[in-house]
Amino acid sequence: MMDETEFWGLVDSAREAAEGDPEDQSDLLVEQLSQLDPDSVLDFARHFEARANRAYRWDLWGAAWVLLGGVSDDAFEAFRYWLIGQGRDVFEGALHDPDALAELLEDFDDQVDGDCEDLGFAADEAYEQLTGAVLPDLGLPERPEEPVGATVDLEDDAALAARYPRLWERFRD
Repeated sequence: MMDETEFWGLVDSAREAAEGDPEDQSDLLVEQLSQLDPDSVLDFARHFEARANRAYRWDLWGAAWVLLGGVSDDAFEAFRYWLIGQGRDVFEGALHDPDALAELLEDFDDQVDGDCEDLGFAADEAYEQLTGAVLPDLGLPERPEEPVGATVDLEDDAALAARYPRLWERFRD
């Protein structure tokens, strides 16, 4: 059974080896996962999906909107995957205070960062390589239909600047 420390260790080692490139990180993670047994890949997938669901929150969507200058539903999913890929400290820090991403992210290039859909499918790809089968249902609760928490008016720049002052100052001014 893979624990949280092992999960974050795989995420971190792939990110470090990829030198921060999200697409390379996805490829390296698939390589790492395909060295494990199928049950470990399932454990990894459960950890990943549980975190992606935890991050399905309006306050994080607002932070992603500020960072990227607008985010659709699909882009917010890719943002959540990318956020997990940034490691435990950044992920947990963003969940604690989304505006803290202004300090948690050393470098951020909106052309490369904030988007890594492939990372969300690394376990699927590795599992298929190992077993020839599609990743089975993980047995996790469904993601809520709507993001959790108080809604954020994503179209109101003044409201976003007030809600995310540090992010707004660093990335939008």
